[in-house]
Amino acid sequence: MSRVSAPCLLDRWTEENNAIVDKWKQHRDRGDAVTREQGLTLLKCCYVESHKLLQKIQGVLAVPAHVQLELTVVYNCCLFSFSQTQLTEAEHLLTHSLERGMKHVHTHTALGAVGCDRPPPNPPVFWCMVLKSLGSTPSLRSCALHLLCLSWALWLSTCRLGHIQELQEELQSLSEGLVAVEVAVERSAVRPAVLVHPRDLKDLLLICTVIAQGAELLCEGRCSEALTVLQRDPSPLAPRELLAQIHTLIGLCLSRTGRPHSAMQCYRKALETDVRCVCALHQSILVYRQLGNTQAEIQALRLLHSVLMMPPATQPAVAPPIICPASLLPGQSLSSLLIVPSPLSVLHSLAQKCVLHGRQGVEHYLDLLAALQSDHQLSQGFSEAPSLPRLPELYLEAGSSLLTAQRPTDCLALCDEVISTTLELLPERLLLEEPMEASVPGSPDKLGLGQDRLGVVLWSGAAYLLQGHCYSHLKDWKQAVTHYTRCINLLMKVSVKQKGCVKLELGVRTLQRLKGMALAGRGISFTHRDQKRESLRDLQLSLQAAPGNYRIKFAGLWLTEVLWRLGRRQEAAAFWEKTQSSSTAPSLEGVPLYLLDPQTGPSLDLTDLQRRVEEFVNAQHS
Repeated sequence: MSRVSAPCLLDRWTEENNAIVDKWKQHRDRGDAVTREQGLTLLKCCYVESHKLLQKIQGVLAVPAHVQLELTVVYNCCLFSFSQTQLTEAEHLLTHSLERGMKHVHTHTALGAVGCDRPPPNPPVFWCMVLKSLGSTPSLRSCALHLLCLSWALWLSTCRLGHIQELQEELQSLSEGLVAVEVAVERSAVRPAVLVHPRDLKDLLLICTVIAQGAELLCEGRCSEALTVLQRDPSPLAPRELLAQIHTLIGLCLSRTGRPHSAMQCYRKALETDVRCVCALHQSILVYRQLGNTQAEIQALRLLHSVLMMPPATQPAVAPPIICPASLLPGQSLSSLLIVPSPLSVLHSLAQKCVLHGRQGVEHYLDLLAALQSDHQLSQGFSEAPSLPRLPELYLEAGSSLLTAQRPTDCLALCDEVISTTLELLPERLLLEEPMEASVPGSPDKLGLGQDRLGVVLWSGAAYLLQGHCYSHLKDWKQAVTHYTRCINLLMKVSVKQKGCVKLELGVRTLQRLKGMALAGRGISFTHRDQKRESLRDLQLSLQAAPGNYRIKFAGLWLTEVLWRLGRRQEAAAFWEKTQSSSTAPSLEGVPLYLLDPQTGPSLDLTDLQRRVEEFVNAQHS
């Protein structure tokens, strides 16, 4: 190639490169004047044009004068490839072009020992060679540092934090290096334009690296090291969403090291920085729960649900940036730490928390069921999120909240729905052993239940139990006895062969609690029908069915009353004394919401019962 033609080609290619960059930047600066689709189309077009330009440059015999232009075009091409998620292509292009540049600028470097046909096995070692080889010329050192930023971005996007750690010193000195080479290059002639200024890219990479490294350490349980990494001073110009993520991760470190109040301050900072940082709000809910601050937890749950239900932020009309934070932070560690439950899961937690703490949660349950119905999910065994209970359980929880809200008729309707859904799946007999049999032969698996046949029995039995509670609330004692009896008869079909089995333990406890509740409810209904002997039998069986921490506390009180009415006052006084001397309250951990003690229905005047018992005891001693 003649000496005359080389500068002409150099100028022509530089103009072509600058035209591609200017085309994209003009589009970026136009804002809403173009649609997002037009922006994506233009991005694709610039991607193709830049690669064609690079093919022309690399298609002729390389000369040292072309190296700076070639590496700058490579920088722009790799950025366009990055925007198209062509990461492998970008990495190959980067390595190949750097080898080319070193070969033709410094033919006597150590690269010859490695070979130009393939990259060295260790990218950090390769980059040390590149910086040593191209660092003597300011213009080429500038290009090398630009491409080092790109390699950094590729390592982040492919979760290769080890490479970043190995080149930590070089990357930390990148800022000073970029400033120094730019001052030197400013004195030269017209330079090829770049898509993204390397200083801007470097600032974004710094904060993304802090987040990725902190998340990795946090997931490994190295909270103190993660805290040290995350507390590095970020750039004040960093995106607000990334600053909020750092505050959230610092809060997680503090929470896991036993400092919940300090963690709450970090979550507040995250929300002040970015009001849409729902992860910080979710984590604050967990801290409130840990601290036992129920009122604050309920308020935060309401706020989180309202934020999650807000329409997503309107996407800008223009195409997205060439490199966005999300593409640099794809790691599972960060995703697992910043996970947020679905709106329906939050709504369920809110409804459950309200009911458990004496607040009205029925409307939240009805909203939840309406949302599931609108999504056509009633025919499926699982609700939309794994964290939600199955649909029959949601119906039963909603029915329990309706009964608490003095709406027994609506509760009866929901329970009818559960009974009709599970009717065909009920087994004739069920033997619980390990392993459990797969399913009932010939039964359609409507709910996708598989092995959970015990669940079908428990749901159907709980529906009859709640209906018994409803009729007790309505003082229809005959119907109450009928529905409690249906529940008891259904549960009698279940027998346990291997007691103490870990997998069956919770289900067996729930079975015992349900049986005890049904017997107690029927016993109380018999009391109001003046069938005292039947009442005494059921109340005694109730205490036997659910012993220990799962005992039915109100059954013991009613048993005292029945004994008194039967004239067995000595036994009544002894049982009263036993009931009152029990220091431990029943443990209801793991008990479904619909199997808690009913808040409505027949009540017992404990003050009057206590007075009668004490008068009898005093008379006996006098």
